[in-house]
Amino acid sequence: MVFFFKSRCGEYTIYMGKDKFENEDLIKYGWNEDIWFHVDSLSSAHVYCRLKPGQTLSTIPDELILDCSTLVKANSIAGCKLKTAPVVYTRWKNLKKTAGMVEGQVTYHRPENVKRIEVEKNNPLVKQLEKTKEEKFPDLWQLQQDRLREVIEDNKERRRFEEKQKKKEALENKKRKEELSYDRILNEDNMVNSADVEGTADASAAEAYEDDFF
Repeated sequence: MVFFFKSRCGEYTIYMGKDKFENEDLIKYGWNEDIWFHVDSLSSAHVYCRLKPGQTLSTIPDELILDCSTLVKANSIAGCKLKTAPVVYTRWKNLKKTAGMVEGQVTYHRPENVKRIEVEKNNPLVKQLEKTKEEKFPDLWQLQQDRLREVIEDNKERRRFEEKQKKKEALENKKRKEELSYDRILNEDNMVNSADVEGTADASAAEAYEDDFF
C-alpha cells in the first residue's frame, strides 16, 4: 500500500510508503522524475514527489519542498518530537543500494548532489496534507515499465525531429550556396572589361572619322 498526497502547489504527486518493506519497493521502482525525501540520520518514512519531465532540483517550488519535508519529519518517530529536524532530498536515480543493506536503507551515488534543509514542526500543514491522503495499491513495477516505454518513445521522437531538422537545414544551406553561385555567374556574365570598353570606343570613333572623311 502506498499513501498519496496532494501538494498545495496542486500540480505534483507526493507519495509515501507504509513501512520499510514498501519503502524498498519504492526505491526499486522509482522514476527518473522522482525526488526522495528523508530525515537525515534518523529513521523516517520515505517521501517522494514526482516532478515534471525536464524539471531539475533547482527549479522545485519552495512550497513543494516544504510540503514534502514537513510530511517526512511528521512521519519520523524521533523527528516528529523535535522542534526542528534536518531533512535531505535528492533525485531517485541518485539512491544507491549495496549488498548487506537492510530494507529501506540507502546511500548515494553522488553525495554532493544531496540537498539538506532544516525543517520546523508545522502541525497545521501536516493536518492540511493528511486531509488529502489516499491509500492505493499500485503495480509499481508495471508503472515503471510504462514510464520507461514512454521515455524510449519520447527519445525516438526527439531524435526523429532532430534528424528532420538537420536534413532541412542541410537542404537550406545547399540551396543558399547554389543561389550564391548562380548570382556570381550572372554577375560575371554581365561584367564588361574596361579594356574592351575602351577598344570599342576607339573603333567606333575611327569608323565615324572615316565616314566623315569620305
